[in-house]
Amino acid sequence: MSELTPAPDAEILLAQPRGFCAGVDRAIEIVERALQRFGAPIYVRHEIVHNAYVVADLRRKGAVFVQDLDEVPAGATVIFSAHGVSRSVRAEAQARGLNVFDATCPLVTKVHVEVGKMRAEGCEIVMIGHRGHPEVEGTMGQADGGMLLVESPADVQTLQVADPARLAYVTQTTLSVDETEQIVAALKARFPAIREPKKQDICYATQNRQDAVKFMAPQVDVVIVVGSPNSSNSNRLRELAERLGVPSYMVDAPDQVRPEWIAGKRRIGLTAGASAPEALAQSIVDRLRTLGARQVRPLEGIEENMSFPLPKGLQATAA
Repeated sequence: MSELTPAPDAEILLAQPRGFCAGVDRAIEIVERALQRFGAPIYVRHEIVHNAYVVADLRRKGAVFVQDLDEVPAGATVIFSAHGVSRSVRAEAQARGLNVFDATCPLVTKVHVEVGKMRAEGCEIVMIGHRGHPEVEGTMGQADGGMLLVESPADVQTLQVADPARLAYVTQTTLSVDETEQIVAALKARFPAIREPKKQDICYATQNRQDAVKFMAPQVDVVIVVGSPNSSNSNRLRELAERLGVPSYMVDAPDQVRPEWIAGKRRIGLTAGASAPEALAQSIVDRLRTLGARQVRPLEGIEENMSFPLPKGLQATAA
């Protein structure tokens, strides 16, 4: 046995669930159907989902990814990414006469609706999320002011609010469940009257994938997360495994897996963020096999069967 090979009886344990969620499935299908119906190029504002493999595949098929709408020719078809957009972006698209299909995840849209209601009722809103993330920018852009961003319990202590009696909070959908609970606890301690969403904003898929890592981590010697560096939910999975005391790494291509990560290890845990396709996860499994892992064992977990309808205008085309 070489110094860089895993133990002779090494096996790969697969977290369940892992990989694509319903919102990501829907967003990718919107781009593919728009390409079928209207032909290339189809413009997409920002990466449709945060995964380099998915973006490269859609680019090959004729999708053009842009940062701003002024890069989209007049009259062209543009798709808003799964992360959602601000009201000003919608207004700009309408003013320019662009043919828009909205791939915003319905669970993100739910948060946008909450923001609208809370602001209409006169509440100032605290958003728990990561500064600069497209979902946070889109959600905070649902209101003309009256929104504050916090990223940690420490941020809560320095928060300056207009009226503690008229305060509410929402969260980004892809956060760490445990870390968000700490921030919410800090908000409630400082502002006891703060209103919360009727149902938590962190999406079912983020929760399920984090729960699956909590189940897997005690059973393995190392965790590999399949996901891209800009994927919030993938980063949270890697951080969670680390917090649970397991060395953890994130990759979005097979050649990124380093032999020394699994040297001498008997149990290798594998999961994938909600924007990472199963084909990519399987290519990482194949890479681990070439490095010496022998068996693959799927773990027990929740079977997800959620699906979201496509926008009108794309439902009738052939899948």
